[in-house]
Amino acid sequence: MRRRLVVAAAALIAALALAGLPAPVGSRTSSTDRAVEPAAFSTFNLPATIAPAQAAPGVPDPARRAAGFLSASDEIVEPGSTPAPAAVRPKVQQPSSTSGTAWKPPKYTISGYATFYDNGTTAMRLPRGTVVRICGDGGCIERTVTDYGPVKPIRIVDLYRPDFFKICGCAWYAGTTWVTVSIY
Repeated sequence: MRRRLVVAAAALIAALALAGLPAPVGSRTSSTDRAVEPAAFSTFNLPATIAPAQAAPGVPDPARRAAGFLSASDEIVEPGSTPAPAAVRPKVQQPSSTSGTAWKPPKYTISGYATFYDNGTTAMRLPRGTVVRICGDGGCIERTVTDYGPVKPIRIVDLYRPDFFKICGCAWYAGTTWVTVSIY
């Protein structure tokens, strides 16, 4: 029963759509082919040599020239003048820093295992926004804590995979590495 109603409704919709279309434009039958009369064509001769170009017309009245008219003797120059040389910056004496004083002392330091996961964050059991420096056998990185974790007590930090392998100094299949985290 339902299928008959669906088919009937679809047929009604199609009939209403066809009734609403405009009538076709033009004749319904194609015109017959007729031969083109020879009088419709005219003879045209094209010379094999090209005639020299005609001389340019005379110079128009100066009163009728456009404001940006260029004559043959005009020179094109970039607008503006040459830039002045840049001011010389004064030399400033910067105090040198030793390698031991480049990092400010941390509030405290913890050591433990670091792991990686592909969430794109640095997760520790610290408030978000805490700045930490994580050092391993491969080097050190400075990151801001953006997630809370890990939950296992022997792991102290979960790192984004590229960050983990920057500080790890280990093979690609390693899952954990020993790190020291300085908390600022």
